[in-house]
Amino acid sequence: MSMAAVPQKLDSRYLEALGPLRPLVDDDSLTEIMVNGPEMVYVERKGKILLTDIRFDDEAHLMRVIDTIGAAVGRRIDSRTPLMDARLLDGSRVNAAIPPVALDGPILTIRKFSKDPYQVSDLIGFGTMTQEAAAFIQACVLARANILVSGGTGTGKTTLLNVCSGFIPIDERIVTIEDAAELQLHQEHVCRLEARPADVNGEGRIAIRELVINSLRMRPDRIVVGECRGGEALDMLQAMNTGHDGSLTTIHANSPRETLSRLETLVLMAGLDLPLKAIRQQIAGAIDLVIQLSRLKDGSRKVVSVTEIIGMEGEMITVQEIFKFESRGADPSTGKIIGDFEPTGIRPRIIDRLFDMGIPLPPRLAQIFPDRRQVGVATEKNGHLSGVA
Repeated sequence: MSMAAVPQKLDSRYLEALGPLRPLVDDDSLTEIMVNGPEMVYVERKGKILLTDIRFDDEAHLMRVIDTIGAAVGRRIDSRTPLMDARLLDGSRVNAAIPPVALDGPILTIRKFSKDPYQVSDLIGFGTMTQEAAAFIQACVLARANILVSGGTGTGKTTLLNVCSGFIPIDERIVTIEDAAELQLHQEHVCRLEARPADVNGEGRIAIRELVINSLRMRPDRIVVGECRGGEALDMLQAMNTGHDGSLTTIHANSPRETLSRLETLVLMAGLDLPLKAIRQQIAGAIDLVIQLSRLKDGSRKVVSVTEIIGMEGEMITVQEIFKFESRGADPSTGKIIGDFEPTGIRPRIIDRLFDMGIPLPPRLAQIFPDRRQVGVATEKNGHLSGVA
């Protein structure tokens, strides 16, 4: 029996309580629902934002729906706490903002939960990544690399994190830590932790940082943090540096270099007066791989870079790009971005760890990154034979 909690199926009473949102929540073709007050409801379909003809009766009606969503998962929203992070009972991520912080009426944003979570084959089919990149990432997860999935808002970080988590062997104990639980892992041994906001008296808050620290006492083989966005980055790095290899998380940044700068900033948010060089040494020692996602002009989401962190040189973290997306412009008839995602020709250091662990590379990857020792032996033999001749 799986230990991972399964999102609940939405019953008819709950769906009725969602009012005008019900058909949108039921529509699997939508990825996002955006309610800007009672009379403006937008949706995202296939990367495009569209205005719908759906309306609420008034602000009070919209507020009742927001209250219903929050109450169902133990969250509350009112004038004293006008912001709410929650989820629908099916796992969809919800954010709400109401007056006084929302000046023109309540705002509700729902990131739709995929009932059938995307597999790596889906992402390859969508063109998000290539077969070679997927095989390389899978090999890195098996080799217990510490991986950061980086990207802007709506680039598909959580989806890719979920796919990467799916590569973790089934016999490992995984602890997942999220603000609002949405990861869908299929392994049996999964312990899910969810942060909790403060109550009406400002008490009882349990932050991601506390959960990361607590997870270290839970004997995890892997720690998966939905998103690093504060001081928990320091605890995550320390965990990665003290034997919890193979950890995964996401971060908001638009390039691998920006990812490292953002990580430095988040570590400083932990409140410890650490010198910048010490922080960079922590990062260089902890992170093995940055997978960069981007949302292109045609609305498609793509892995645009896979970058390896290789160490320090003086005060700077040194990196090398292993795969890179090169755009060749847009198709004149469809507007679709055309490009190639190819290996840069640089051999990743982590490949040697794979060989040391006896993890076989898929044939295509073995061609791109041959085992140096095998090549060396072959060269030596050839040299010896030619010498005899």
